[in-house]
Amino acid sequence: MPGPLHGLTVLSLALNLPGPLAAAALRDDGARLVKIQPPGGDPFEQFAPQWYAALTRDVALHTLDLKTPGGHAALHALLAGTDLLLTSSRPAALARLGLDGPALEAAYPRLCRVLIVGDSRDPNTPGHDLTYQAEAGLLDPTRPTMPRTLLADILGGRDAYAAALALLLGRERGGQERERVVGLADAANRAALPLRHGLTAPGGLLSGASPVYRLYATADGTVALAALEEHFARRWLALTGPDPEAAVRAHPTAYWLALALEHDLPLSEVRAGPG
Repeated sequence: MPGPLHGLTVLSLALNLPGPLAAAALRDDGARLVKIQPPGGDPFEQFAPQWYAALTRDVALHTLDLKTPGGHAALHALLAGTDLLLTSSRPAALARLGLDGPALEAAYPRLCRVLIVGDSRDPNTPGHDLTYQAEAGLLDPTRPTMPRTLLADILGGRDAYAAALALLLGRERGGQERERVVGLADAANRAALPLRHGLTAPGGLLSGASPVYRLYATADGTVALAALEEHFARRWLALTGPDPEAAVRAHPTAYWLALALEHDLPLSEVRAGPG
């Protein structure tokens, strides 16, 4: 069956990860996807070619130099039949291309626009996922290690998808809103809310200070326990006794996984990578 966005066309100028993530989600919901790339291509294709191929499956790809008259004309020919435009350039760069909000509003009054920027409070300042996580307090300065996921990019891509759906639905219902700005720093700041509200801060309920919600070293690895509810907590403490840390360390990971399955406990192995 056609998806809920069947019959709608999305045009993406967005490079790197958040924009293609949002575009792929819209495609999966039935929208027709057209992507314009600069002559040098999308850098993300070089960074993660298999992932990029999955994100651009069934996407009509066009290579255009938007700084040339021919490229500019080709873009506007595509925009005439577009329902939603997705961008990830800074507003100053869009303005230089004549793609600022007022110009697009005048030329294409029904065109919805989602602008992915670094920080909605200062959208012309450069940055990337790492700097947004650092500014949000999601990296530990006492033990500096690189994050294992692109949290701001992933959440920002989902925010852009949600913004697109809201704009398209609003338009169909007669609404006048045509543009939303999605900030990657804003996404990182939302991800930091558990820390700011004390849940994951040192000593907080979900910080690892509690014996029922923490990581434990086993005889041959590490397990993650999330026995937060009272019935889980009682069951865990009954199994491990007064010194859970010593009890867990005395047996291998497989032992604890089997015991957790037998006693219906939320416990998982901490793995080195996906799998």
